Amino acid sequence: MSPLSFPPKIALAQTPTPLDRLERGDVDPYRLWCKRDDLTGCALSGNKVRKLEFVLSEALSQGADTLITCGGLQSNHCRATALIAAAWGLNCRLVLRGEPEQVYDGNLLLGQLAGAQIACFSEREYRKKLPELLAHQVQQVLASGGKPYVIPTGASDAVGLWGYVAAAKELAEDFQRCQIKQPLVVCAAGSGGTLAGLAAGLSAFLPTAEVLGIAVCDSAEYFRQRVYEDVSAAMERYPGCGLKMPENFTVVDDYIGPGYALVYPEVTQAIAEAAQSSGLMLDPVYTGKAYFGMLEQLRQRAFAPRDVVFVHTGGIFGLFPYKHAF
Repeated sequence: MSPLSFPPKIALAQTPTPLDRLERGDVDPYRLWCKRDDLTGCALSGNKVRKLEFVLSEALSQGADTLITCGGLQSNHCRATALIAAAWGLNCRLVLRGEPEQVYDGNLLLGQLAGAQIACFSEREYRKKLPELLAHQVQQVLASGGKPYVIPTGASDAVGLWGYVAAAKELAEDFQRCQIKQPLVVCAAGSGGTLAGLAAGLSAFLPTAEVLGIAVCDSAEYFRQRVYEDVSAAMERYPGCGLKMPENFTVVDDYIGPGYALVYPEVTQAIAEAAQSSGLMLDPVYTGKAYFGMLEQLRQRAFAPRDVVFVHTGGIFGLFPYKHAF
């Protein structure tokens, strides 16, 4: 019997995803694995589709016909939301941070092809006025007789968090099958929902596991607070669900580089090496920085020797707008 009571979801992801062994002699004595959540389906939507399973269920239960969400120009979450909205016959509106190039590329191109209505704003205006920008989209949908449902950045909230609580349950089953008893589970920390879900879920399903979040933006303290806020909100929203506040995670913020979505040579080198040595395709914004940060932590022997599991959260389409960096 599961120690947790899950809210309703709609099956969107192709799960379980594989847990593959990665051979890297430069991180001995650690044994390295990769949870291939880049293979969850829905046009390679990675970790986003796991969250959207619960979010879409919630939206449809409220009678929504339009999904509204936000993020950067190359947001994997926004692209995944646009594709899922199209597949389910829903409208989609994206509020994006940044000015697009003359020719759309990567996730922005896919969101456009999926039929999403896209509104782009400068970095300054987006950060200063995001609640107003989203409210304006809501009012427009309501004025046309529609029923909007707003999804926060990365679907990282009390609902979306359950996607990675469920993934933690799947990981615990993987670990039992592979005889992995005290793993270190590593993920990118961008909006914080994947980190929060993994920490809370593994706390329930495999208390011997530890979670390491590699920040790609914001500070370690910010993400510790985000985990607390997201898990608290989920516990309040779903009384009796069985979630408890996790204490099994740490966050490092040493590998952000010049800033969010700004790439640097060590990351591009790590991405190229992963492609050449393991056939893994990482992106410069999330998984590339997280993978590089994980390797650096292991080379520094920051953790006791153990099985280390990198959660590959997808993002392959984010490679193409950064082609100049390679």
